[in-house]
Amino acid sequence: MKTKVFYCCLVLFFLGFQGYVDARLLVESKPDRDDTAAYARWLVSQNSWGILTTLSIELEGSPFGNVVSFSDGVPGKGTGVPYFYLTTLDPTARNALKDHRSSLAISEYPLGTCSNADPESPVCAKITLTGRLVLLEANSKEAEFARTALFTKHPEMKGWPKGHDFQVFKLEIEDIFMINWFGGPKPLTVDQYLKYKM
Repeated sequence: MKTKVFYCCLVLFFLGFQGYVDARLLVESKPDRDDTAAYARWLVSQNSWGILTTLSIELEGSPFGNVVSFSDGVPGKGTGVPYFYLTTLDPTARNALKDHRSSLAISEYPLGTCSNADPESPVCAKITLTGRLVLLEANSKEAEFARTALFTKHPEMKGWPKGHDFQVFKLEIEDIFMINWFGGPKPLTVDQYLKYKM
């Protein structure tokens, strides 16, 4: 009888935290912090959201940061290139259509792999990808790939209102800033980042 009660309690416990656990399910294990390209690609592929900053057309060019969902590929097959599903009802897309300069900041903290470290601590990795946020041609193979990547990671997006004219954008990366330990940013070129095989 005690065994049945224990298992019932265990099942109820896991059901209660199912949403929390699912949100932090890692596809790949955390790489060695000294393998900069691997760590950067892991950080991007494991995350599902970040802060996308554009230059505001409504605030005279001031930086405008916005929480956005993204995907760099289907789970386990990330490309390193972030794709976004944006609407011009939101300032981020409107800004990008006028001035492509953008950056995406991502933290390791939401993955739950920072232990008790503060999100700003250097042991809790962070990466900023800077470049150009560009609209993809709707019927291109890349847009089709991006939609698959986005809808796989964010299934809710499929049901977003058609009248809101959501479109696929990508960040063409020109610079990478990453900290994953004490000692300042790790040197990493865009070429090293993109050529790394997951």
